[in-house]
Amino acid sequence: MTRAYSHDLRVRVLDAVTAGLSRRAAAARYRVGSATVIRWAAQAADTGETRPKRQGRPRGSKLDAHEAFLLTLIDATDDITLAEMQKRLRTERGVAAGLGTLWRFFARRAVTWKKSRRMRPSRIAPTWQRRARRGLRRSPTSILPA
Repeated sequence: MTRAYSHDLRVRVLDAVTAGLSRRAAAARYRVGSATVIRWAAQAADTGETRPKRQGRPRGSKLDAHEAFLLTLIDATDDITLAEMQKRLRTERGVAAGLGTLWRFFARRAVTWKKSRRMRPSRIAPTWQRRARRGLRRSPTSILPA
């Protein structure tokens, strides 16, 4: 996103418009887009403000209003997945939220899920992992010195 024009330029353009110059002529004189000058003049006429509005989306999440609901879901079932939470939000609250949105929501609140104990390795681990556990090593078969 680009920066807003300087306040000084805005004031000079709006002064030219209030002095009687048309909005399109003021835009051509100051080398600014005509739609931009039209918006500036409309904002100045409506609110009297010549400063630029804040750019970007407002901070926050659409899930902020549902914080208590989501935290009670975690308290009720501690092994709930984000996909299950997503489904419950859609069915019970009518809120469509992506998995990334849920992830960021909980990350901002420092809510994490950790396994309580170490799980034993799978019996069908790849061959090189079984060899490594037995003390055997894989030998490099690619580039050998001549």
